[in-house]
Formats: sequence, C-alpha cells, structure tokens
Amino acid sequence: MQPSARLAAPLEARLEAELPRTAAALVVGLSGGKDSACLLALVASLRDARRAPPVRAIHVDHGLQPAAAEFRRVCAALCARSRVPLEVLAVPVALGRGVSVEAAARTARYAALARALRTGEYLLTAHQAEDQAETVLLQALRGAGPAGLAGMPRCRVLGAGRHLRPFLAVPRDEIERCADALALETIADPMNRDERYDRAYLRQQVWPLLERRWPGAAAALGRVARHAADAQALLEANADADLARLRDGAALSIPRLRALGAPRRANALRRWIAERAIPPCTARLTEALRQCLEARGDHQPAIAWGEHALRRYRDRLYLTPARLPRLGEPLAWTPAAEPTLELGEGLGRLRVVRRPGGLALDRLPPTLTVARRRGGERLKIAPRAATRTVQHLCQTDGVLPWMRDALPFVSAGGRLIAVGDRWREASACARSGEPGAAIAWEGAPALD
Repeated sequence: MQPSARLAAPLEARLEAELPRTAAALVVGLSGGKDSACLLALVASLRDARRAPPVRAIHVDHGLQPAAAEFRRVCAALCARSRVPLEVLAVPVALGRGVSVEAAARTARYAALARALRTGEYLLTAHQAEDQAETVLLQALRGAGPAGLAGMPRCRVLGAGRHLRPFLAVPRDEIERCADALALETIADPMNRDERYDRAYLRQQVWPLLERRWPGAAAALGRVARHAADAQALLEANADADLARLRDGAALSIPRLRALGAPRRANALRRWIAERAIPPCTARLTEALRQCLEARGDHQPAIAWGEHALRRYRDRLYLTPARLPRLGEPLAWTPAAEPTLELGEGLGRLRVVRRPGGLALDRLPPTLTVARRRGGERLKIAPRAATRTVQHLCQTDGVLPWMRDALPFVSAGGRLIAVGDRWREASACARSGEPGAAIAWEGAPALD
C-alpha cells in the first residue's frame, strides 16, 4: 500500500461508515479548499471500489472576490483527476441592511444547492470538528438558545434530497494531512483570513489561544452541540404536544395559550412560527406574547418583524404576512367582453359563471366597477332579509379585519351588487326563468 493510501485509509473508512446506503447519488459541495478536495477524492475512491453510488460535484461561485476564476479552475482540475462531473453555479449575493456578507452568501448558496439537488441525492459538505466548534462559539456569543447551540446538524432535508456533513466529528488537521498525502491541488479562500468577518477573526485570533489552554476544545464544543441538539429535540416534542391542544383552525387559541406557563408559551409559539417563517428574536417574541395576551378583547394588536406579523382577533392568534394583500385603484370590468378580471398580486381574479338565480347581468350596465371598501356599504342578501352593512356581514361571518381591504366590492351604476363571491344584492339577482350569472373569486386569499 502506498504511503498516501495508508494515510487516507482510516479517513476513507470513517467516511464510508457515514455514507447513506439509500442515496441515489452523492453531490460533493466543492470549494477548492483542502477539506472539500479531500472529501471529493475519498468519495470518488469509494465509488471506484463500488462502495458508493454515482458522484457529481457542484461549485458555487458568488463572484465576491477576484480569485473566483482560479477557484473554478482548481475545482475543474480536482474533478478531472477524480473523473467526477462538475457543475458551476453562479449565485449572486443580495445584501440587505443589517445582514452580513457571510450570512447572505450562505443563505443564497444553500438555496441554490437545494434547487440543484435531485430526488434521493445527498449533498456532502466537508464541515469538520473545528467548523462545528466555531459555529457553537459564535452562536453562544450571539446569545442563542438550544437550537443555535446545537450548531450544524449532521444530516437534514434539503430540497428534493438531503444534506450530510460526514466529517463533522473529524479534526481539521486529520483532513489536511490526508489532502497533503494525496497531493491534491487546492486553493485557500482569502475570506477565511480576512478578520473583518467574525468566523475568520475567531479562527485567526481566538481559536489558537483556546487550543493552547484547552487542547480538546473542538471535541468538547462538539459535545455541547450534541447535548443542545438533544435538548432542542425535547423542546420541539413538547411544543408539538402543546400545539396539538392550542390549534384553532389556522390560528392558536389565546385562552389556551394563557393557560400555559411562560416558557411553554414561548416554546410553542416559536415552534408554530418556525413551521412557516423564521421566528423573531426572543425579546420580540416575548413582547409579541405580552401584547397579544394582555390586549382587551376589542383590540387587534399586530406585531411585525421582517416579512411576517402576529395578529390577534376574537381570542385567536394568527401568523400573517406583514404586508397584506389590498385592492388598489378601482377597476372597470365589462364581463361580456372580459369574463375574467385580474385583481392584483395575491388577490386572484373574478370570473363570471352562468348560473340560475345569480346576478341578472342582462339588466345591469355593461361595465361594472370593482373597488376596495370605503365604509358604510350595505347589502340585502336575501329577498326577505334586512338590509345590513357589509361591516356587519364581515363580523357575522368572521372575516378577519386585516383582510377586509382585500374584498372586491362590485358595483353597477354606483350601486353595490356583490362582494366577491361571498354576498350579493338580492334585488340585482335574476328572477325565475331569467338568465343569471355568479361571480366566482378564483385564487382568493384566506379571509377567515
């Protein structure tokens, strides 16, 4: 056995033990650095020995640094050496206020990798023990809870496949020795030495001091991550049990939330929000709970963060977009010539459907007006019914207050004849034997 093979054999065996037996294919996330180059070489060796499924590699180019072309060249050379097909993804990074380059690039990178994964494929990345330890330290310095202190998961769902970190318990120097022994051409990322970035500063300035004082720091912090992951799993299981009792349709019951202790309330609410959005920070979550639980019954507090908001109505708590769908300027609609009317983003469309007993369009002006509520509109929804305000109809039917500006009010000659497909004016409906038409509201947002 060649010396290089002897050095690589233990790490290759550890890698083989981590690989899933059911993977349709393996996709190596290749940066060109020593860690990912070593991962690619070992996975290709297992494939050649028929101990691993087919392999391909993906390199993500964010275009953030002048060395991008050299990164692509090195990745192409590594793939040619291992006879692995390479796909290069150009993924620009959108920087927002208060978002670091590192975080924005990571978000964009994994979104692109998720889209690139095919059903049953496993994305392999070369994160190792020191990477995990750095993640735990950075999360602790940000005041993270168990979810943050759990660091990077060994395996998770990603797109149509899964994301596996097979080297997560392997020391960095073991991987680098293997890469050197295999004489792999690699390239160092200059951002890893740029101390303007938190992770680079930690790696260059802090980590050497920690290792000198506590030589087993990486392994110890890896254990912290595993303990935190176990604790987080218990919190999630408890939250799921609480949510089973708290759910009230698409909302949560405020009285049942009040019956829980404060930590359980926050735990359940964070889990509920995480099903559809990124939860707010702890301080924002605490304030949201306070406002929603303490508000008087006739108040409708709304607590927004980012693109989402928590809103309360009739003892129920809702998670909504911060920016709600709302009809714009009035629209002219001629159903005879234009059976379908687009209402705008998130609002769907109105369509005329011939139906006995519906609106008597033949007795109405050819052009109708579709507009947002102004207030005070009234309808008589049945021949023997009293005329009622639309506000009262909304309250009776439980239409959420923040969704009422999304309702399309259809008028003919200045007279209200219908509100979407929910209510219509009885006097505007077809008589017996007269052709009628209903208004269908397709793609309507949830109103209650």
